[in-house]
Amino acid sequence: MPAAGRVLLRSVTMWLLLQSLLLLASCLRSAAAFPKGCYPSEEEGLKTFRCSNAQLTEVPRDIPNDTNKLYLDSNRIPFLPRDAFRDLPLLLELDLSHNAIASVESGAFRGLAEHLHSLDLSSNRLVSVSKDAFSNLKAKVNLSHNPWLCDCRLQELIRTVDLAAGSSGGIVCDSSAQEEHVGKPFLQVIADTDFCNVYKKTTDIAMLVTMFGWFAMVISYLVYYVRQNQEDARRHLEYLKSLPSKQRRSEESSTISTVV
Repeated sequence: MPAAGRVLLRSVTMWLLLQSLLLLASCLRSAAAFPKGCYPSEEEGLKTFRCSNAQLTEVPRDIPNDTNKLYLDSNRIPFLPRDAFRDLPLLLELDLSHNAIASVESGAFRGLAEHLHSLDLSSNRLVSVSKDAFSNLKAKVNLSHNPWLCDCRLQELIRTVDLAAGSSGGIVCDSSAQEEHVGKPFLQVIADTDFCNVYKKTTDIAMLVTMFGWFAMVISYLVYYVRQNQEDARRHLEYLKSLPSKQRRSEESSTISTVV
């Protein structure tokens, strides 16, 4: 082989080797940035990021922002903070099932309203969540198998979200103000009980009782004030009767005008 050909072959080989090393370094650097047990992949043409059973205690921060499907199931995440998924504008599916989530801050799903169509929060520790946490979210939401407190707050939440098909039966009252509701599916309970209407009636009664109490106090004070003045006037008149007639008449007229 001519010398020029050998030089060219050597140059091409070195260039390919350099490109391979750069690609490998890039892959290693990306892998090192991900939490242990997390890895990216592509499934059915969708970019997926899996962190299932990775012993996570918080939502990872270095998730690729072009992720379409995110699996954070079977971890130990205790709560979802505000803007937890703000940098994932293309997210379509979010699986947070089988964690320890007991709190969802308002704004936790901010930025996902446009594209997200599936949100799984089943098998967590949710007792009560504000409807504001899911505002403007159009996704199908799975809230089953959580220790829910059946009250007006849960009723408002259920009316706000679009429940995933087949998940409503798994939303069961773990606790309630009325003992007979415990252990029953929530949708079955609210078919006969309007928790928000009951709460409103209770609040109205409490306000009426408070107003009646204040009214009674005012009336009692007025009665006491009138009786006290009458007693003082009677004592003063008795005192005047004991005075000489001229002084008594002048002070009687003064007393009467004061009482009037």
